[in-house]
Amino acid sequence: MGGHHHSPEAMPRKDQDLDAIKKAKIPLGYRDTCSHLLIQLNECRRQTYFNPHQCSHQRHTYEECQYISWLQRVEDKKEHVAKMKAAAALEG
Repeated sequence: MGGHHHSPEAMPRKDQDLDAIKKAKIPLGYRDTCSHLLIQLNECRRQTYFNPHQCSHQRHTYEECQYISWLQRVEDKKEHVAKMKAAAALEG
């Protein structure tokens, strides 16, 4: 089966520029590990008057980042559940 081939620019980043996010007026609900890409996407959208065909690369990169971030959260949850099960097995 195919492997995970994600573009390097779509990787989530924990070190976000909070001043740039605040300046771009990104809503609190969207301030995550992909905010740096949302800033670029929104700038493109404003420059092209929200034409859906003009910012497809930025949108794809942002959505890919969101997907990678979700995959990371799923893996973290699996590890957490495994640790909790192991701890419960030791106690009981």
